[in-house]
Amino acid sequence: MQSTTLSPPAEPTNTFVDRRSAPNPNASVSERRQFVSSHDGLSDEAKELAMAIDSYKLQHRRRYITFEEMLSVVKGLGYSR
Repeated sequence: MQSTTLSPPAEPTNTFVDRRSAPNPNASVSERRQFVSSHDGLSDEAKELAMAIDSYKLQHRRRYITFEEMLSVVKGLGYSR
């Protein structure tokens, strides 16, 4: 019988770069927002809603919001049924 010596497996190299995370978590990152370029043709009330939704999305770091989140923004503006 012949003895074979196995070499240990090569160390894996980590070449993955996570481009989603900012280099500095405290750095200001601009995000695209839903109403960013469409405020001009809106009525005053619609503009107020758009700005409230934009503010909510920036505050909570969300690109899109759910209907529940939108409802909380609308209620936060004082609207009720």
